[in-house]
Amino acid sequence: MRVMLLAILLLVSFNSMAKDCVVLLHGLARSAGAMETMQQALDNAGYHSVNVDYPSRNYSVEALAPMAIAPALAQCRAKQSRVIHFVTHSMGGILLRQYTQHNVIADLGRVVMMGPPNQGSQVVDNLKDVPGFEAYNGPAGMQLGTSEQDIPKQLGPVSFELGVIAGTSSINLLLSTFLPNPDDGKVSVENTKVQGMCALVTVAVSHPFLMKRQQVIDQVLHFLRSGSFFGDNAQQFACPAQLSPELA
Repeated sequence: MRVMLLAILLLVSFNSMAKDCVVLLHGLARSAGAMETMQQALDNAGYHSVNVDYPSRNYSVEALAPMAIAPALAQCRAKQSRVIHFVTHSMGGILLRQYTQHNVIADLGRVVMMGPPNQGSQVVDNLKDVPGFEAYNGPAGMQLGTSEQDIPKQLGPVSFELGVIAGTSSINLLLSTFLPNPDDGKVSVENTKVQGMCALVTVAVSHPFLMKRQQVIDQVLHFLRSGSFFGDNAQQFACPAQLSPELA
């Protein structure tokens, strides 16, 4: 009986130590609270989660990326996780691309980006000179346009296993007038795409609610498990991160 109990305790301990970790990165002018619904779903699915709160309006993308991501990686590794995944909303995806451009995450697993401005946003192009825009959105917000000088266009192809969820519904019809359709009110579907991505799925959800809707959460969990999305709106691409060593 004592031997059996010890075996069970060791098994439970091993399973706890072996859990994958998921880092959550919120978007511009948001907080970790925006990702709490997603965090709870990930915890319920058996992942360790690290929901990062970072001062998105106070610094540039170059400063925010290590500020947000390095401590989160340390937290995951302290939990002895074997693999570290990322789930990001909006600018959070740009922070991860910026970080991986200059740092290797050897234990990086899969990444899901929700509404990422991977090619920038025409909303920034049109509003960046409007009084109050920079004061509210900060240095990073001013870097998210679509010009060759803006941060998204300066970042190269992704080298990790990436799935992108793009919204096609808008609650801000004014901002949508600046964007190619379809869009989510902040980013067009076309501008969420990036070279090297593995999968794309569109959902009829607006930008501020992507991380809260159950249909999006279901897609996130599916991609973290399988490296693909599901449903009629899902697309799969031949991405380098999913190729076998012989084909890569």
